[in-house]
Amino acid sequence: MKHPSLLILPLLAALAACGRPQPPDTERPPEPRATAMGEAMKQPLEQAKAAAAATEQAAKAEQAAAEAAQ
Repeated sequence: MKHPSLLILPLLAALAACGRPQPPDTERPPEPRATAMGEAMKQPLEQAKAAAAATEQAAKAEQAAAEAAQ
């Protein structure tokens, strides 16, 4: 029968080899991850707002032309 102390020594050596993880670098801010997604969402919204403004402007111009013709 083997001595239990012979099994404990390799376990202690393995645990001693494990170190603490390095803390994150605090000098530089983390890189933004959601900027590409935000830009991808903003672009169609801005296009829709521009199209709505153009439609309203065309409707006002048509209404003004109809009133002038009367």
